Amino acid sequence: MTTSWDAAVEAQIRSAQERGEFDNLPGAGKPIPGRGLPYDESWWIKSFLERERIPGDLLLPTPLQLRRRVERLPGEVRDLPTEESVRAAVTALNREIVDFLRAPSGPRVVVRPVNVEETVRVWREERARAAAERIAAAVTADSAGVPVRGQRGRWWLPWRRR
Repeated sequence: MTTSWDAAVEAQIRSAQERGEFDNLPGAGKPIPGRGLPYDESWWIKSFLERERIPGDLLLPTPLQLRRRVERLPGEVRDLPTEESVRAAVTALNREIVDFLRAPSGPRVVVRPVNVEETVRVWREERARAAAERIAAAVTADSAGVPVRGQRGRWWLPWRRR
């Protein structure tokens, strides 16, 4: 049984088809995404996160977010230029951890503040190792006959005398 409402809608669709408004639509002739996959109850949130490029970490409870940040801390401070900036980054993270510990919420996950001195020590060692690698690469380039910049800013070849 069709109502007058259904008939009106069908008439509008039919006239739009005749005008060609449904021709050359994006995705025409392509399979529907996820058609052959089993049903996933959270398909909408996954597609939203992917479409909006939102990191999945934002959906985690606070203690797990803090644990992830603690795990990623060495990589985050690796490129910081000064020891003070490393200390500031670790102090800011520790402040967030302490704030969480004062009023915990979510699952019971052990989260402890990060040792600032240990993080700075590891940062120093990483910088020293990276500097040693750069020097070794420069020495290797010198001995290979690659043009090197001299003390006065001029280019010279290692095998040529000045």
